[in-house]
Amino acid sequence: MQRLLAFVAGSVFGGGAMYALVKPSAPATPVSQQQQQQQQPPPAPPVHAHGMPEFQQPFKRQVDSSINSPADNEFLKFGNPGPVSDFLLRSRYAASYNRALRNPNWVAEHLTQGNLKGSGDRASSEFKEDPALPGPFRAQLKDYYRSGYDRGHMCPAADAKKDTESMNETFLLSNIAPQVGKGFNRNYWASLESFVRDLTRSFDDVYCITGPLYLPEKQADGKWRVSYEVIGSPPNVAVPTHFFKVVLAKRNNEPAVALGAFALPNKEIDNSTPLSDFVLPLEAVEKAAGLQFFDKVERKQGAVVPLCSKVNCTLEHDSWKKKK
Repeated sequence: MQRLLAFVAGSVFGGGAMYALVKPSAPATPVSQQQQQQQQPPPAPPVHAHGMPEFQQPFKRQVDSSINSPADNEFLKFGNPGPVSDFLLRSRYAASYNRALRNPNWVAEHLTQGNLKGSGDRASSEFKEDPALPGPFRAQLKDYYRSGYDRGHMCPAADAKKDTESMNETFLLSNIAPQVGKGFNRNYWASLESFVRDLTRSFDDVYCITGPLYLPEKQADGKWRVSYEVIGSPPNVAVPTHFFKVVLAKRNNEPAVALGAFALPNKEIDNSTPLSDFVLPLEAVEKAAGLQFFDKVERKQGAVVPLCSKVNCTLEHDSWKKKK
């Protein structure tokens, strides 16, 4: 199973960037029969017919409340340095912002056929710095000037047509990350965004979480390194190596929810590349991002099914242009 995960992940990230996250363990040294009985590994997780593992129940979060009270903590008497992840609640999305990388950690949406409609028009919207964030930690408009990267929406503008204010909020730089333009932000990624919106035709509620990844790549010397560009003068905004979308979709008349996880490299992708090439087990994306998605959902057989078993996971390229 570990080799399967490594193969699936490697095919997505090119050069095996995800292999380090799912690589097989080193061979064990010989042990006696008694030791083997004592060291029996837990049973392997059940596997779907298409080769992906069943979704597993995530670990429960445990938070030490004392860390949130610096005044009562000997070591934080004069303040808690962080890190601070700013929580931003907007009309059509919620987001967590990373002050060090000047990018969102994640942006969460809830889509229905009804809330995708409205009077918002992106023609009147402009990219703006987010005044809700402290000045030293903001992404700035000048960071993107002649950077060679598009200002890529995490919550797409087309998902926020409710009204002008909702549309404008998607153009705040706290909802933006640097994306390759041709072949990605303006093409393959836009088609994926349209695919998520179109899920509202098949499901009553669609929840989508989008964000950046910074993944290691194996170098010529055999070592793994994380390497990414930083744009701006002085350098200010990190350029993600990959982006993820995690989707939960639900029908009112069905108890089970559908879950799907996609991770795409931040580079030009040929439209002939099937979306299935970018499907990963949810756990692999969680481990790469350091996040837990939809942890209130009980991940057991019958309660969760793969999204691509309920709908045809293919992209209709350029169809989004006709729906503007």
